[in-house]
Amino acid sequence: MTPITAKVLIVEDDRYISKMYQLKLSLDGMDVQVADNGRIGVEKIKEFKPDIILLDVLMPELDGYEVLKIIKAEPESKDIPVLILSNLGQEDHIQKGMQLGATGYIVKSQYTPSKVVEKIKQVLGDGSKPENPKTEEDIPL
Repeated sequence: MTPITAKVLIVEDDRYISKMYQLKLSLDGMDVQVADNGRIGVEKIKEFKPDIILLDVLMPELDGYEVLKIIKAEPESKDIPVLILSNLGQEDHIQKGMQLGATGYIVKSQYTPSKVVEKIKQVLGDGSKPENPKTEEDIPL
């Protein structure tokens, strides 16, 4: 499969996780920047103008839900797809993220970095969403 050129912003306070995803996505030909808290993430969105955002929920300064609200309220960022990448996998967390405008919700422990790359390519490629999600694997992206 040919690498796609995409600008990806990772908003994640765990440096080990952000570096791991930065390396994997860069190896797949993507232009990647990292923000280690929500406030920096909001600033980088304006500067970097990413094609897609990977967004953690539990972060200092601004949590992922607050960042998502800001992204979706701004005309220049409201159409950028956001994949929440979190350890929080309870149904209420997933629903909250989706209601706030996330394109998809990925539970970190259930996805390898390669699977996350596949999800990014799926969202940037055709943006298709299952009609009626039935399993965690079918949660809209």
